[in-house]
Formats: sequence, structure tokens, C-alpha cells
Amino acid sequence: MSKKVILVVLDGLAYETAQQCMGFLQGLTEQGKATLYKMQCELPSMSRPLYEAILTGVAPADSGIVHNHIIRNSDQQGVFSFARRAGLTTAAAAYHWFSELYNRSPYDAVRDRFTNDPEQLIQHGIFYHQDTYPDSHLYLDAEWLRRHHDPDFLLVHSMNIDDAGHRAGLDSAHYRNTTRHADTHLSVHLLQWLQAGYQILVTADHGMNNDKSHGGILPEEREVPLYVLGDSFSHDAAAAPRQLELCGTVCELLGIKGHNKPVATSLISTGL
Repeated sequence: MSKKVILVVLDGLAYETAQQCMGFLQGLTEQGKATLYKMQCELPSMSRPLYEAILTGVAPADSGIVHNHIIRNSDQQGVFSFARRAGLTTAAAAYHWFSELYNRSPYDAVRDRFTNDPEQLIQHGIFYHQDTYPDSHLYLDAEWLRRHHDPDFLLVHSMNIDDAGHRAGLDSAHYRNTTRHADTHLSVHLLQWLQAGYQILVTADHGMNNDKSHGGILPEEREVPLYVLGDSFSHDAAAAPRQLELCGTVCELLGIKGHNKPVATSLISTGL
């Protein structure tokens, strides 16, 4: 049975920081309404390569998106292309690199910032192009898209945690407090999304280090959280999802068949 899915990507959020600072989401785990898993991101631990890894299930070395300055459309099949082929509605409130990967490249803010085009892979989009674009605005953008377009798949991607890490580093009040603020913003919407029947995944592309950067193999750069919320998940504490399995897992939740992507089968309820 197909379900609607919201995928939240909190850019630059290290696993340990999420576990320590996201009080609302941790509260949901204590109440049995969410489950937290530790995942290891692919390499390099950089944003654009890992956006592609998450949404297509293809590692950077195979996708060709190996650093942040490769500006072109993805040439891989992924969640957005499979969803469109299945006749599902797609939307994203996200950084403009997602528009470049899955819609039109290079990004033209006048043309692409507000997207409403049924022929695009991301049919309905509100894209931003400054890392300081407030998370408070981003979540309102996402909720506007949800209410106005009722998408089957909605991507929500925020940059403020990553921006804080680049400014102050992993072990900083600024980075931790920005994570706490993100948790508060999510608390406004998550229960409402669950009540609307969405299955929700909250994760990160990569973490952050004390050099105010990422891209390498340190645990704090590679270990990222995955929170899952919804009745389609097994909530099995022993599950060990991989980042490259997120694409196939979302496709399974959406009821898409024949997608050929690896799936974190232990993450999904056997009753699905």
C-alpha cells in the first residue's frame, strides 16, 4: 500500500549533535513515535555528491557528482524520476542545488526560485540560494507546498546547521543552538504531517568537524542521524540502514515498483 512521504535533510548535522540537541525528536523516540538510527554517509562527505547519493542510491564515484562545483543535471534515476514515472506529485522546499540536479541547470533565480511546472521532475518547488536563508522561512515554504499541492513526495532541505558549522565549528554553541532551533521548527510541523498520513524521514547529508568544514572520513563528518516516523516503519532498533538505501526505501514507501534500488528492508514494516 502506497503512502505519502516527507524527506527532511538537515544539512551538516552530525549524529552526536542531533542526539544531544534535538530534544523534541528525542522525546518522540522516548514515546515510541520515532526511532533514531546512526548512519554513515558516503564519501566524499560533501553536500552535492550526497544529495545525489540520498535521492538516487548511487555513490558519488559512480554518479560522477564528486564535489560541490559540478553543476549539471543528474543522469541517474532516483526518487523524483521514479515518482514522476508512476504519476505521483513531487515538491521540494530546498537549496538551489536540488533544482540544478533534478530540474534545470544552471539555476536561474528569476526562473526557478518558484517552480510550478508539471513537466519537471520536481513539479512544485520553492528554492533558495543563500546558506543563511532562515530555517523558519524554509519550513513555512514546505508547509505552503504541502497544503497547496498535496504532494506524494515532499523534500524539505535546510542549510542553517551547515552554515553554523562552517562559521563556528562542530564544538560550538552556535552549531548546537542552531540544531536546537531546527528541532523547534520541526516540532511545529511533524505531528501535523503524521496526522495527515505522511511517513517521515529526517536525516543529514554529512556531519561537521572542528575545522569548520567536512569532506573527509572523521566520524563526526560521516556519522549522521536518521529519524523515522510513521506506521509504515518497523521501528526495529536492530535495523542498520545505509545512506544508499534511502532512495529505494522511499520508493517502497511510495508504492513504486520496479525501481531497482537497494532498500533498507528491515526499516519497513512487514505489513506494508
